[in-house]
Amino acid sequence: MPEVQRRMKLILNLCLSDGFDTFPTLLCAAGCSMIDRRMVIRSVILNLSFHSSVGIYGYPIEIQALFYFALRCSRQMMKPERDGKELIERINKRITALSYLIQKYYRLDFTQLNNIYRYKTEEYSHTAVNKFNVIPKSIPNWVFDFMPLRGGYLIGNVIPARMDFRWFLVGNCISILSSLATPAQATAIMDLIEERWEDLIGEMPLKIVYPALEGHDWRTVTGFDPKNTRWSYHNGGTWPALIWLFTAACIKTGRPQIAKRAIELTEQRLPKNGWPEYYDGKAGRYVGKQTRKYQTWSISGYLVAKLMIENPANLPIISLEEDKRISKPKLTRSISF
Repeated sequence: MPEVQRRMKLILNLCLSDGFDTFPTLLCAAGCSMIDRRMVIRSVILNLSFHSSVGIYGYPIEIQALFYFALRCSRQMMKPERDGKELIERINKRITALSYLIQKYYRLDFTQLNNIYRYKTEEYSHTAVNKFNVIPKSIPNWVFDFMPLRGGYLIGNVIPARMDFRWFLVGNCISILSSLATPAQATAIMDLIEERWEDLIGEMPLKIVYPALEGHDWRTVTGFDPKNTRWSYHNGGTWPALIWLFTAACIKTGRPQIAKRAIELTEQRLPKNGWPEYYDGKAGRYVGKQTRKYQTWSISGYLVAKLMIENPANLPIISLEEDKRISKPKLTRSISF
């Protein structure tokens, strides 16, 4: 145990150190998450030749949710001895700030989308509404059709002047399980999945990211990556291994019937197709063109999902309840005011 504590402290001191990136998030380079290739969104702004790029590089929701989860777990494991007490205090401050930022600036529903659409730019001072100076014309057209009146989600990435509006399954599910998403936001995520079942689930669960990069975006961003053609692999491919994560999120939000429906779809094809790694196509209809079969995580993901749906009491093993001690951080003005 002393060695475990020592190594935890080394990692925490590294992750909690001061830096020049956007506090309190954790900076992530491209390729440092499950999406391990260049999957950046490029969008024309104001019909000029300038392009805005935002994607996995920066502060993707998947990494921020994992970071939050790790901080909460480390707080439980850390012994308040010697410098442990000081580290716990730093963890508490980071958890408070991180949860506030994600819950406020990553959330997107119909109302918030309409607000962003009407944003003014180049605002200054503490009265600014458009904190990240997002240019409304940078909102991709697909979002307006995709967003239902009921439901919402945590968007993929937020950096100054740019947002990645794509849906990422892993980040949203981990946000639910770690309680990074508020109960209302968790419910909205499940509502969105129900409203957009054909897009996010289709004929085989589960779509890792929506939508896919196509045409010019695919050519310029991925460099003609043959593995990441549209609706394949990490570019909108379907990954059955994620069924356990999805099932756990459904159980936590009181929607086990959604998970059962997804598991039934999985059972119809996954064993017959040889437990492939991923599926291709907008609906996940085709076995992936470069997929490997009899994948351990495809099999174990299904088994864990079945065990959890049969006995939801196992959920606390991989889930954390909402932390009532977390409150809105105190926001103070700069001394220059």
